[in-house]
Amino acid sequence: MNEAEREREFEEFKEKKKLKKAQMTAMQNLPYNIKVRRAEIRAHEFISTLDGMGLEAHVSVGGLDSITLLYFLRSIGINVPAISVSSLEDKSIQKIHKEIGVISLSPGKSKTQILNEFGFPVISKRIAGKIETLQHPTEKNKTVRHAIITGECGAQGHFAKNSRMKLPQKWLELFAGYENENEDVNYKIAPFLVSNKCCLYMKEQPCDKWAKEHNSKPFLGLMASEGGQREDALVEHGCNYFGKNVIRSAPFAPFLRQDLLQLAIDLKVPVPEIYGSIERKADGTLYTTKAQRTGCSMCGFGVHMEKRPHRFDLLRARNPKEWDFWMYRCCTDPKTGGKFGWGRVLDYIGVEWEDEYFPEPEQMTILDFME
Repeated sequence: MNEAEREREFEEFKEKKKLKKAQMTAMQNLPYNIKVRRAEIRAHEFISTLDGMGLEAHVSVGGLDSITLLYFLRSIGINVPAISVSSLEDKSIQKIHKEIGVISLSPGKSKTQILNEFGFPVISKRIAGKIETLQHPTEKNKTVRHAIITGECGAQGHFAKNSRMKLPQKWLELFAGYENENEDVNYKIAPFLVSNKCCLYMKEQPCDKWAKEHNSKPFLGLMASEGGQREDALVEHGCNYFGKNVIRSAPFAPFLRQDLLQLAIDLKVPVPEIYGSIERKADGTLYTTKAQRTGCSMCGFGVHMEKRPHRFDLLRARNPKEWDFWMYRCCTDPKTGGKFGWGRVLDYIGVEWEDEYFPEPEQMTILDFME
C-alpha cells in the first residue's frame, strides 16, 4: 500500500468514526421518554437474540447507574439474575445490593495485591494503560511506545500522525522517562507503577467466570456520556453488541446523567447513602447531594480533576483508619522495603491531600438575619 492509499484509508476511517459519533449525539439529544422507550426495545431485542443463541442473561451491578438498570429491566418484565463483586463497593451500596437480591461474588485479587503487583489506577483508564506500557517496555510493544511518545502510528493505526495515541504532554513530562534514550527526550520516571488492571482482576474476571459457568451474557449500566473508553466502545458498537469474543447490552448507552437520575426517580430506585439524595436545582437540573460517582476506595481515576473535598478527603471523613492505610501504608517499596501509599501518587501528580480539608463557610449577608 502506497502513501496515497494509506492516506485515503485513514480518511475513510476517520469519516466512519465521525459518522458514528454524530449518530450517538443525535440519540443523546432525543427526548427522555423516547430514550427510555428505545432502551426497552434494545433490552428485549438482546434477550430475544440470546434466546436464539441458547444463552442466558444477567445484570452486572455496581453503583446507582446499574442499580437503576436492574430496576428498569424488572419494570419491563426482564427478570434475570444480578451479580456484583459487592465487597469493593461502599458499605451503603453493599446494603442496597443485599436488599434487592444481588448475588455477591469474591474479587479475583485484593486491592493491595493489585497496587503492589501492577500499580496505581490513576488519571484515567486509557492513560494509565499507556503509562503501564511505557513502564514495561518489550520488543513487541516498541511501535506502540513510539506512538505514545510521538503520536505517529504504524499500520494498525492507519499510519496516522499526531494521533490520540500520544500521551498528553503533562503526563509525558511525568511518566515517559523510560523512553528518554530511544526518543531523545528528557522526561521523568515516576516513583511508583501505574496500571489500569484493577477492574480486570477484581471485577471483570470474577463476573466473567460466573457468566461462563451460567452460560450468560451481561446487561451493563454504561452511558456514552461518561466519556473515555466507555464512550469509544459505545459509539463504535451501540447498545447491543454481538462480537466474536464479547456479547453485551448497554441499553442506557445514549442516556445523559439527567436521564438516568430521572429514571431512578420514576422507578423509585433506592439511592445508596453515599450518593445522598436526588434533588432538583432551581433550573430543573437533577443532581445527587453527595457523591456524583462512586467506585472502589482505592481508585484514583479522575481524582486530579476533582475540586476539594475530593474522594480521598471524603474517605477521610467517613473512615479515618481506612484513609490512613491507603494514604501511607498500602504498598511496599521494592527498592527500600518501606511503606507508602496514595499520598506519594497524589503528591507526584499535584493533588493536595494531606491537610485535613474543611470547606470554607459561605459569606453571611444581611439577608441571613432577615425574617
